[in-house]
Amino acid sequence: KLTSLALQPVITPELVQGRVHLKCTFSRPSSKVPLQYMVVWSRLSTPGKKEQIQRDTTLQSFSYVEMNGVNLKLGDTVFCIVTAFTRDTLEQQSLPEESKGFYAGIKFLPESLQIAEDGKEHVLTVLSTVPIACPGHIDSCKITLQLSTEDLGNQLLGPPNIALSACQVDLLRAPCSESSCAAAALTVTAVTDFAQDGNRISRIRAEPVGWRDLLWRAYTPKDVKVTVRDLPTGNCYSFTDPHIITFDGWRYDNYKIGTFLLCRSMSRAFEVHVRQWDCGGHRSATACNCGVAAR
Repeated sequence: KLTSLALQPVITPELVQGRVHLKCTFSRPSSKVPLQYMVVWSRLSTPGKKEQIQRDTTLQSFSYVEMNGVNLKLGDTVFCIVTAFTRDTLEQQSLPEESKGFYAGIKFLPESLQIAEDGKEHVLTVLSTVPIACPGHIDSCKITLQLSTEDLGNQLLGPPNIALSACQVDLLRAPCSESSCAAAALTVTAVTDFAQDGNRISRIRAEPVGWRDLLWRAYTPKDVKVTVRDLPTGNCYSFTDPHIITFDGWRYDNYKIGTFLLCRSMSRAFEVHVRQWDCGGHRSATACNCGVAAR
């Protein structure tokens, strides 16, 4: 009887005649009897449930399945199960061995982010686990992804909660290695909004644009969830006949007429100028804010 033969099937992506295929490769055991192999391909249809898409019987130590956009689409997690038989009698068979699930599509790393309103940039890598085919022209060996953000909380809270370093990225075809066949990086920063609005959740969406290929056309990658931790912010004021309260709570008045530097950062290009004019009339000399400029 054949027992466990340590076939160790592994799925890798490959371009075959310009079309995306997945290849299931397994170890050929050093058996004295000639063997043949049955390879069953399946995809995760719902969580915990697999759907068979192809069955091959082969003498080779590999099997291919095409990602045609119909029974096997981008976004699918794919498995292959290999069973070895003695070639003479099909009664003798090994225990079936299953590969790890291969996710075919676009991935974000990390898959979710937890950031704070502290101005720090966080690198987000977007990659394709399958190779990008060139339809006719070599210069179109790329996928362009349009990026957008959405605040999942209260839409009345105002401006976006996160900022991206790019509105779109190009995934250029590269040799497949370590589950990446094309990759690009961008940065995500939490918007410092000077509001005590609690922790908020946003999502980043990527959509392939201008792609006529059936495989990519109907595909939208999974969103990235970004949790933004609210941080307390400093406030300073200049009001009425200018009473000024500084960030650390110090209070004073400035009754003068003219343009003044109200605030300047020592660490970044940020400053606020204020213009004051005479608004007191004949009886009292009083100045009021009449203009502000911020950089």
